Amino acid sequence: MGRKFTWRVYLVFLLLSISLFGLLWRLMDLNLLDRHFLLQQSDARILRVVDLPAHRGMITDRLGTVLALSTPVYSVWINPKYFQATHVQLEVMSRELNLPVSVIKARAIPSTGKEFVYLRRQNPPDTMEHLKALQIPGLHFQKEYQRFYPEGEVVAHVLGITNIDDQGQEGVELAYNQWLTGTPGKKEVLKDRLGHVIADIAYLKKPEQGRDLTLSIDHRIQYIAYRALKEQVQKLHAKVGSIVVLNSKTGEILAMANLPSYNPNNRTVEEHGDFRNRAVTDSFEPGSAMKPFTIALALESGQYQPSSMVDTHPGYMRVGGYEIRDDFVDHGVIDLQKILEVSSNIGAAKILLSLPPQRFWDLLRRVGFGRRTSSGFPGESTGRLITHPVWYKSDVATLAYGYGIAVTTLQLARSYAILASDGVRRPISFLKVTGVPEGSQVIPKKVADEVVHMLETVITGKRGTGKQAKVPGYLVAGKTGTAYIANARGYDKKKYVSDFVGIAPVSDPQLVIAVVLRDPQGLHFGGDVAAPVFAKVMADALRILNIPADDMNNQKPA
Repeated sequence: MGRKFTWRVYLVFLLLSISLFGLLWRLMDLNLLDRHFLLQQSDARILRVVDLPAHRGMITDRLGTVLALSTPVYSVWINPKYFQATHVQLEVMSRELNLPVSVIKARAIPSTGKEFVYLRRQNPPDTMEHLKALQIPGLHFQKEYQRFYPEGEVVAHVLGITNIDDQGQEGVELAYNQWLTGTPGKKEVLKDRLGHVIADIAYLKKPEQGRDLTLSIDHRIQYIAYRALKEQVQKLHAKVGSIVVLNSKTGEILAMANLPSYNPNNRTVEEHGDFRNRAVTDSFEPGSAMKPFTIALALESGQYQPSSMVDTHPGYMRVGGYEIRDDFVDHGVIDLQKILEVSSNIGAAKILLSLPPQRFWDLLRRVGFGRRTSSGFPGESTGRLITHPVWYKSDVATLAYGYGIAVTTLQLARSYAILASDGVRRPISFLKVTGVPEGSQVIPKKVADEVVHMLETVITGKRGTGKQAKVPGYLVAGKTGTAYIANARGYDKKKYVSDFVGIAPVSDPQLVIAVVLRDPQGLHFGGDVAAPVFAKVMADALRILNIPADDMNNQKPA
């Protein structure tokens, strides 16, 4: 019996020795031979590199008023593998995130194999704090930035919008996206098995914040322009309306607005092109607003003087099978100034028919029609200025008073800014400009000045079509325009585009304002529809900018 017991003792001792040696070898293997590999595996499971968000640069107006800024928000996401919430917690989440409990449960199904599922993005900080207090396993938060526009719909079309990732999608936000966008930073953090950050280990790269952008827009004038346009669009039940306010000396856009507009802070699905900046994307036939350039060509040719007479009797004429009328009025024999004052289609057509039409095309091209401006605005239209291998008389005659050409509101404003700046074409800018940029002479100074002074009678003349554009204390030069709207069947004689473009003060032109309304109801002449909007905006803008009034005592009688 003793020998058998001794044998067993040795066997147990041998087995224990082998086990101990195995354990010691494993310890050596883990701590010496495989130490580096195991540390790497450990770090891979608990150390993570996460992004540090960088906020987008602010957009301000020329006075420093904030038009767009990014505010911190938090996206809520879950890891379905670890997400565990009670019924009460789900009810709280549903209320805070405005999501049905059924949707949260559906996204939290572990069988999908996903480890990252958004519940809702861009939540306010207080929502994050309320949910964080619940201490739900598998519930996580990600800091981001959301764009906010203090001026709302007033300047929406200029600024545009960003997407959910704070990247520009429309307008200035898109045009200057690279300038405004910051570069995210990176840091190394320690996480537990549930994905919660336990500690920050090291900052690997600091975030580079986006750069601020200063626009040429003056928020005071922008609000006035938007309000006046909105009132008129609603009053006349017009389909759409646009307005542009330019500094004629610098080419800066001080205001640009469109109706209908939208609230960029609470935007829904776009309807009827509400997101589109129609002042730069939509073109139209401007009608009689083109007549000043017909007169400019006449003066530039040397064949006409402001006092040259044109016979418009009997108030209608046929050209190439088409009849041209002066709104059923016989103005008789009138000079160039009177052609602009009464807006004679016959007078303008006869002048252009007496001149080489290609020269008129060249003039229109020089003042910027048929090409984009230098604004750099995304989606800007070139308008339409058709080349004519053969010029038919009907095409020439109608082009003289604004048919057969399509322009944008911005192009129309820029063309009058050229007249206002002594025939010099300067770049158009949405950004604040320091000093007066260089330009190119596209219309002789003498011609431009003569046209501007003739345009005064459109407002002050006894038969002027733009009397409602008067601004107390200031001399205004401008031109009305009215044109039928074309459709697939031709021109609809019951639908109109009504416009007015004006310059003030004439003694030292500072501002140009273009107003366009499409399909107004009841009234349709540019002098009745667009000129009153011009007068309101111009009067307030001149006051805001402290531009001295004209010396009305030296005003010449019409």
